[in-house]
Amino acid sequence: QVQLVESGGGLVQAGASLRVSCTASGRDFRGYHMGWFRQAPGKEREFAAAIGWSGGTTYYADSAKSRFTISRDIAKSTVYLQMNSLEPGDTAVYYCAAAPANKQRVRESNWYVYWGQGTQVTVPS
Repeated sequence: QVQLVESGGGLVQAGASLRVSCTASGRDFRGYHMGWFRQAPGKEREFAAAIGWSGGTTYYADSAKSRFTISRDIAKSTVYLQMNSLEPGDTAVYYCAAAPANKQRVRESNWYVYWGQGTQVTVPS
């Protein structure tokens, strides 16, 4: 049974940094993309970043490119999203997801097969 378990969310002040983690289990993720999506209240889920599990190629949303860094530790079966200079607009539930590697579809949430339960990140204004 595939499980993606996020952790590390919380309430932080504007300008602070936070790292959220996703521990993956239940299958071999070689050949998969691991993605981070976020969903703010009243808004659609949006792509933030993704990384190839095997090769480590990274992909970012334009809004995340300058402040977010995605990485993975294969030995720990964990994917990280480091978020710097957080803004109130970053407030959302952050979801980890996994999909068969496809660079044309890496930003599409409906391409992803496995999802975690999400972790809340709140940046008060």
